[in-house]
Amino acid sequence: MVLGAGPASPVSRCPEVAELEANLPCTCKVHFPDPNKLHRFQLTVTPDEGYYQGGKFQFETEVPDAYNMVPPKVRCLTRMWHPNITETGEICLSLLREHSIDGTGWAPTRTLKDVVWGLNSLFTDLLNFDDPLNLEAAEHHLRDKEDFRSKVEDYIKRYAR
Repeated sequence: MVLGAGPASPVSRCPEVAELEANLPCTCKVHFPDPNKLHRFQLTVTPDEGYYQGGKFQFETEVPDAYNMVPPKVRCLTRMWHPNITETGEICLSLLREHSIDGTGWAPTRTLKDVVWGLNSLFTDLLNFDDPLNLEAAEHHLRDKEDFRSKVEDYIKRYAR
């Protein structure tokens, strides 16, 4: 299904968006700034455990015309100290890659729901210090876990409330 094609339709008439909204993790909220533009939405993740508990993290998702042959483009709008998300918003999540060596990248069978659950998991079970995008954050964690936690908490207070 192509969300950006054809005449604009309200959110409720798009089956994939309805499925997404019905199956959100309890820590996530989806917002469509313009309900007639289903190809652009925002996701808020509010982790309830781990290093990022208490933070509120905003992501912007743009669904390209070639969706679902290519993955949506996602950027983090909240500055954070995270091994898999850079301070400028780039995200390392294999399902957002068009091609991945390990076979876990994007496939036409994936949906927006998979993207949301994957982003949510970056704060828990997919938090990966071994294959970082932000090498400095990963090395900081390796060097001093308590200082890493302290820096994450400082970033949450400054940028993620």
